[in-house]
Amino acid sequence: MKAESRKYEAVLFDMDGVLIDSEELMAKAGALALHDYGIEAKPEDFVPFVGRGEDLYIGGVAEKYGVPYDPEMKQRCYYYFGLYVETEAYVPKEIPALLYQLKDAGYKICVCTSADWNKVVHNLRAMGIGKEVFDAFVTGDDITKKKPDPEIYLTGARLLNVLPEKCVVVEDSPSGIKSARAAGMLSVGIDTSFPEEVLVRESQPDIIIHSLDELCSCIEK
Repeated sequence: MKAESRKYEAVLFDMDGVLIDSEELMAKAGALALHDYGIEAKPEDFVPFVGRGEDLYIGGVAEKYGVPYDPEMKQRCYYYFGLYVETEAYVPKEIPALLYQLKDAGYKICVCTSADWNKVVHNLRAMGIGKEVFDAFVTGDDITKKKPDPEIYLTGARLLNVLPEKCVVVEDSPSGIKSARAAGMLSVGIDTSFPEEVLVRESQPDIIIHSLDELCSCIEK
């Protein structure tokens, strides 16, 4: 498709659960971190906070067990995450080829994650991809309102100098899809972290895919 006739100009990716399958590892790291504070958290405790930033991801579970949130809990979580990310996180084999295919086709690409930059660095290391592959990054350090607020995706569009309606967002969580929809972008839900029926019921994405292999064809359509 010629660039001048293309409806979309940029693809904005959530990171965890989309470019790298790390949700189970994140729950493990969160539980290990909270254990250091005397909290015996379970993996299912973290599910309601997926995609909403690590302060709430860790803090929400700590407060569930009656322990006030301390920001050091998050840093402890990142410590454990970094220890295991290269051996326990799964990177879909199609990711590197997909990113270069999008770039070769003229799309701008951006990571928009509620996680902090130091977690992004861990993920890039596990993915074996340099940050130069991406045109921009927006992390939890760069925003004041977390998903489902649209701030993160509007910030990404601004950094790319692309209108929101020219952006495609790929998300794995209801809160992320709601953020994309609120930003006025095409929302693509991938059912890696939540079942398709949950994504549809809770956030109504414009498109559902089951693998990133499907992404380019659905954008071009």
